[in-house]
Amino acid sequence: VQLQESGGGLVTTGDSLRLTCVASGRALSNYAVAWFRLAPGKARQGLSCINNRDGSTYYTESVKGRFTISSDNGKRMVYLQMNNLKPEDTTVYYCGAMQRSCSGYTARSMDWWGRGTQVTVSS
Repeated sequence: VQLQESGGGLVTTGDSLRLTCVASGRALSNYAVAWFRLAPGKARQGLSCINNRDGSTYYTESVKGRFTISSDNGKRMVYLQMNNLKPEDTTVYYCGAMQRSCSGYTARSMDWWGRGTQVTVSS
């Protein structure tokens, strides 16, 4: 599976962005896909995860109510809708896919990674 993120860019505080993770090689129907971002200590912080098998979703507390994860019916694309962006959301965002479910997921859980997309939020 190859993953590619897109949709990052430069926005202003309060704006929205929708990130897209596109899979090539195979559909993601039987996998879970998660979004991460690079934290200040350079660790990848998990933001949200979707189990494509049943559509269940998980969110880290800091983004609940602002970010929404979803996937397309063909299960080749997973989106992260980010609303009310803040300067502290500025960093690189990654998608990852794994064969296990989202429960308890971490960066180490991922089997495949995209290369990331930069999000910059100006004040």
